[in-house]
Amino acid sequence: MNNGVFLLMPECLICYIYSVVYPDYLYMQNLRGNDWMVIVNPNAGKGRGEKDWERISGLLVLHHISFEHIFTCCQKHAITLARDGILNGYRNIVVVGGDGTLNEVVNGVFTQEACPSTDITLALVKVGTGNDWGKMFGIPLNYEEAVRIIRTKRTRLQDVGAVEYMLGSVREKRYFLNIAGLGFDAMVVKRTNLQKEKGKSGKALYLMNLLNCLLQYSYTTTEIDIDGLRIRHPVFTMSIGIGKYSGGGMMQTPAAVPDDGLFDITLIKKISKIDIILSLKKLYDGSILSHPKIEGFRGKIIEITSNPLIHLETDGESLGHSPVRFHIIPRSIQIACNQNLE
Repeated sequence: MNNGVFLLMPECLICYIYSVVYPDYLYMQNLRGNDWMVIVNPNAGKGRGEKDWERISGLLVLHHISFEHIFTCCQKHAITLARDGILNGYRNIVVVGGDGTLNEVVNGVFTQEACPSTDITLALVKVGTGNDWGKMFGIPLNYEEAVRIIRTKRTRLQDVGAVEYMLGSVREKRYFLNIAGLGFDAMVVKRTNLQKEKGKSGKALYLMNLLNCLLQYSYTTTEIDIDGLRIRHPVFTMSIGIGKYSGGGMMQTPAAVPDDGLFDITLIKKISKIDIILSLKKLYDGSILSHPKIEGFRGKIIEITSNPLIHLETDGESLGHSPVRFHIIPRSIQIACNQNLE
């Protein structure tokens, strides 16, 4: 800290090179004197984060929202930016980007020790086509309407999930706001992310990969403990949700409530691939739990082991593999939201 200016340490070599070329990039002025820190992912929505920033910032100014902004330059950079921003006085953070950027900011919030997580308010200006987490809180894709929600300062506490998992031989931990998936879902997310890195996008991308991955995936014998209830099944896929929407509007955990202190768990057991295709409609209309080979549970602590290993994703970010352990952190962060939850 030096005269009201704080240094954001480079996250990687790319950040370091960027900081040499643009030295002001590492500094944010007068953090304590502004209401909102805005973290912008310039690559979100195939570059729309950068392209639309002038318009979004103009709307923030128009609605008299005081802010400082900073751009991310690589994966996980938003974790560091959020953590350092809080350390230097910010308690209100706007994310301009997608669910991945939002997830990183949440991980910054929950890995800092400057204040309780409930002191932090998160707002989202969604850039891109999908809006799975935002839909639940009535956050629109329209930029001006999203900024109006920030201006009203109406907030609601939400639960946050924590998951411990293995990445090779290393134990890791991650926090998430919306939904985690294991098995087939994690495979689809990994393939979808690889295609996004190549410039592909759109609401249908997840569905197309779901259909393509069906031919490659097999079941995993899995042991699950939900608050002491032990289950052993060949598992096709498993969803653990705080929110209800994922994959571009699918409802894999259709009854999830984001502030009830419980995970909603949807377990799809051994099921034929034709049956999966015929049941896709149920993922969109919220009736998935009516299928005889699909079970729903609720719980606070979930432990999962498997043979062979089962892979994991959270909020659309590919992580590691089993064994995994989930626990819920009830009503632990403030969300800037619309009047009513869906």
